[in-house]
Formats: sequence, C-alpha cells, structure tokens
Amino acid sequence: MAAAPRLELVGISKQYPAVRANDQVALKVLPGEIHAVLGENGAGKSTLMKIIYGAVRPDEGQMHWDGAKVEIKNPQQARALGISMVFQHFSLFDTLSAAENVWLGLDKKLSLAEVVQRIAKVSKGYGLEVDPLRPVHSLSVGERQRVEIVRALLTDPKLLILDEPTSVLTPQAVLELFDTLRQLAAGGCSILYISHKLDEIRALCSHCTVLRGGKVTGVVDPRTQSNAELSRLMIGAEPPRLQHLKARAGEVVLAVQALSCPKLDQFGTTLESIDFEVRAGEIVGMAGVSGNGQQELMAVLSGEDRRAPSGSVRLFGQDIARQSPRRRRRAGLHFVPEERLGRGAVPQMSLARNTLLTRTEAVGAAGWMHMRGVELLAARLIERFDVRCGGTGAAARSLSGGNLQKFIVGREIDAQPKLLIVSQPTWGVDVGAAALIRGELLKLRDAGCALLVVSEELDELFEIADRLIVIARGRLSPPIARRDASVERLGEWMSGLWPQPAAGAAAAAAAAVAAEATIGARHAQA
Repeated sequence: MAAAPRLELVGISKQYPAVRANDQVALKVLPGEIHAVLGENGAGKSTLMKIIYGAVRPDEGQMHWDGAKVEIKNPQQARALGISMVFQHFSLFDTLSAAENVWLGLDKKLSLAEVVQRIAKVSKGYGLEVDPLRPVHSLSVGERQRVEIVRALLTDPKLLILDEPTSVLTPQAVLELFDTLRQLAAGGCSILYISHKLDEIRALCSHCTVLRGGKVTGVVDPRTQSNAELSRLMIGAEPPRLQHLKARAGEVVLAVQALSCPKLDQFGTTLESIDFEVRAGEIVGMAGVSGNGQQELMAVLSGEDRRAPSGSVRLFGQDIARQSPRRRRRAGLHFVPEERLGRGAVPQMSLARNTLLTRTEAVGAAGWMHMRGVELLAARLIERFDVRCGGTGAAARSLSGGNLQKFIVGREIDAQPKLLIVSQPTWGVDVGAAALIRGELLKLRDAGCALLVVSEELDELFEIADRLIVIARGRLSPPIARRDASVERLGEWMSGLWPQPAAGAAAAAAAAVAAEATIGARHAQA
C-alpha cells in the first residue's frame, strides 16, 4: 500500500487587493521526495510557501499532513508539525547574535551554549560557515542566508522548505549541500526546493510543480525536461538569447590602487592591497563567497565608508576616496546594493518615492519635488523593466523579491551612468527577468559605460563579464579574461589559492640575489 503524502494541498487560493496570488493550486509531496516549485517572479511561489508555513492564511482550499486534514494557523504550529522554512527575505533580529536567532526557533530545553555547539557542528558538517557569536547586523546577505539554513536544519524537519539556498555557496559547496539534502531525503525528510537555477532543479529534484500567474501549469519530472521546456512552462517562452559582442575597452574609468582598509568591527573583513581597474565599455565581474570583503569594498566604492587612503580610489583620474555618495553620483557613479529592502529601497515608501533615493530629475533647485515627474519616472521604470506591481503607488515591501530587484536595478540603469557598480544583480530573479537585466547591463556596456558586477552566480559572470577577478579574505586575485577562466579555477581562487603575480616572483628573486651578494661580501670581508 502506497504511503500517504507528507503534504497535500487541494484548491488553495489567496486573493490580495491588486492580485490573485494563488488560484486553485494543488500540490503533493511524498515522504523523502525532493520537490521543486518553479515559477517566474510574482507567480505565487512565496505566498504558497507562507501558507504552508502558517505565515499566511488561504482564502479557500484544504491542506493535508500525513493523510490528515490540518489548518496551520501560525508558524509555531507549523514547526510543531515538523515544517521548517528558509525565507528569501530573512526573518532575523539584527541586534541578536546568530546563535540567539537560532535559539529562538528551537526547544528551550537547550541552553544557549548547547545551541552554539550544535551550530558549529552542523555548519561544519554541511559546509555552511557560520560564526554563532556574530551579531546579525554585521553579516552580509549571504552570511544571513547561511544562518537561516542552519537554523532550519537544526530543527530536524519532516518538511524543509528552501528558497534560493545556493546563492551563497561556491560550486564545490553546492555539491556538498546537494549531498546533504539527498541524505535528508533518504532519511524520510521531504524537501520543497525553490530556485531559479534550472540546472540545479534538474540535477537535484525528482518532481517539479510549475506556477504561472498563480495557477499550476504543469507537474513534471525535471530530469526528463530541458531548460527550454521548463522555461516555456514557467514564462510561456524561452528567455531571449543574450548578444555578447566583443568588448571595446576604452579609457580607465575606475582605478583602485593599493587600497587597504581596516575592518570596522571585529566581525568584518580587512581589505588588503586591493588593485584593479574598470574601463569604459567593459564589464569586470567579481566572484567570491559572501563575507570575504565584498561588503567592505562596496562601502568604500559607493562612498558609505570614506576611510580609504587618499588617491586609492579614482574616477576618471580624480581622487574620490573621501567624497560623499552624492558627489560620486554627480560624477556618474551609480550603485546597486545587495540588500534590496532597507538599503536599495525603503520598504514602506511607494515605488514613485523610492526613485528619489538616487534620482533627482524631478527635484527643483529649491528642493521642491515635482510629483508628476516622479510618477512618470516610476511608471517608465515599471514598463521598461516589466515590474509586476500595483502601480507607482505600490509600497516597495508589497513586491516580490524579483520584481523589486528589477525596479532597483532598472532605476540605476535608466540613469545612464558612466560607471555602474552592481552587487548581486539577479539574486532571486527568474530566468526571464535575469535575461532582461543581463541584457540591459550588456547594452549599457556597449554604450560605453564601465561596469563592475559583484555576483556569487558564476554562470552569470561567465555570461556577461569580459574580465573576472576573485575576492577572498579581503584580498583580490589577478584579473583573468573570461575565455581563460573556468568554474573549477574560480572555485579554487575563492579559497584564496591563486598564483602570485609575476612581479612578486621577480621581487622575491631580486631579494634572493641581493641576499646572496650581501653574504658573499661578508665572506670576502672575513
């Protein structure tokens, strides 16, 4: 007799004022099954997962758990059943440590010291480096995601929901995580896996439910489907092919030389002797595991951290190391941070008002805002970048992660910058939207803009970058042309294992010769 499904949804629907997020959704997950949920941004995936986890109540439909009908009214009840979830937008308290955040979701019979020990053991076993004593406010986005994953794994779940779990990992660590998930599944744990990486889904999952516009468009075995077939189910078409023309690199736009900057706190990363340049008409891609200095370098380049030595950061030859973000924008430098809500956009403000964070076209000389111009700018961005929302008055927090990302990246691309620095441009974005954003970045490059793209998606960097560099432990690798790079080589470099520059070898050889000469002279004197 076949086992009852671990989870079964029947006719689940949820209506919001501006959109029907779920429309008669059916989903069935068996014990020990790794089941993908695939869909474009705004397809209803996040709403459906929140319904399963008890964070959102459905308007209609039924849920069955191990064959019995249940009503999950809150996350506490979901956790009691054995459901754990890693959200795309994190649910962590900034003022608490990683261990304290994990402790909140566990059995209080455990002491905090025991939780610290368990975190260290689990994070090491799963290849997810987490410092349990670090306060969350000092963590990068990628490091926060690791805390969420470890917290979920510590609950010994019967159903584990993972939303974009591999964006923080090296290629080698992704394989280790997949081994762990397969071990969990072999032990009877069911896994709902949300990812926009079609190759991952095809490699890991045995079943896939596809959503489009809140409705189920197909239930397939992804191992038997091509990426193109999954894309058609998800967005109704294949994503457009990118045209990557040969770069015509021009003058040096951004020059970073001998940049060293001590960490701001004990949990940060010290930048050591950073040297690189970005030229007009090229994209330089920066790879690296989250928490290796990306956050600190971006703060220095954007002007949030103005402790850089004079002359270490130059824009068109002019020293900007101590200049404010506003002066840098006026000079043509625009910046997209990795953290969408709270830094890229103010959650409670409308999309129209969020344009004013970096765009001043609709602000008069005396500081008066011309709201008609603000609304027109926001409407243009929404149309150009296909942002699915309730209009220019929609609050930033009401958008799905991918749609908010399209709006924020679009806001800076549309400004026609001379230098664009963008961190994690397509994090949490579906294949269609990712192709749109990458295509716009290439158009900007072809128009003569210099771009520095920081991403943990190696496939993305191979697709759009002309040259690649790797950051590890606050140091920077030598640049490498995309045609000479490989996933394996960059994976090694992410651990700091790159060849030393020839100049360093020459200097060492010269020092050795000088030392020998000194010794010889001393012998001669003797």
